[in-house]
Amino acid sequence: MNETGAAKKIDLLTKLVEEISNKNFTPLFYSILKTKLGPMIVITDNHAVYLLEFVDRKGLESEIHNFKKRLKAKILPRKISIVNELEHELNEYFSTGKSIFTVPIKMTGTNFQIKVWQELQKIPTGETISYQELAVRIGNKNASRAVARANSTNKIALIIPCHRVINSNGNIGGYAGGIERKKWLLVNEK
Repeated sequence: MNETGAAKKIDLLTKLVEEISNKNFTPLFYSILKTKLGPMIVITDNHAVYLLEFVDRKGLESEIHNFKKRLKAKILPRKISIVNELEHELNEYFSTGKSIFTVPIKMTGTNFQIKVWQELQKIPTGETISYQELAVRIGNKNASRAVARANSTNKIALIIPCHRVINSNGNIGGYAGGIERKKWLLVNEK
């Protein structure tokens, strides 16, 4: 995505996250972070990261809309200390390929999705597994399609490393952030 396209996408996301329709909303904060692979949006509270995505992720606008609605959140532009920590960790990750993320995260999803995402966090940097293997690891060898769906709904890119899951035949598979990014991330982690 070129800079003009990214700027338009950021403007659209800014308008979306700043919409306020109720005074009884939970306050959350967002920032746009620059990375080697393009800008990312991060949404946090004072204690944890709720969302970290590339701004050109397919379906991000509806994801944020549903996220706001589900959490009854008002999302304000503010770069708080947890974002500074995350930015440092992302810079380290993109420079070295080592993913040592220590910022707290808040997973919002079904029990099944959270179980899948927790298992994803156990995949070591530089390694990949198949959707089938991930299904086995969560105790349901027949759930590879459900695991793939849960993987695709991960809202915390890189920290929950959904990019480390590939097809059983060794093909790279999909990635909501884009196949070229997934390839770059996997090579960078080797």
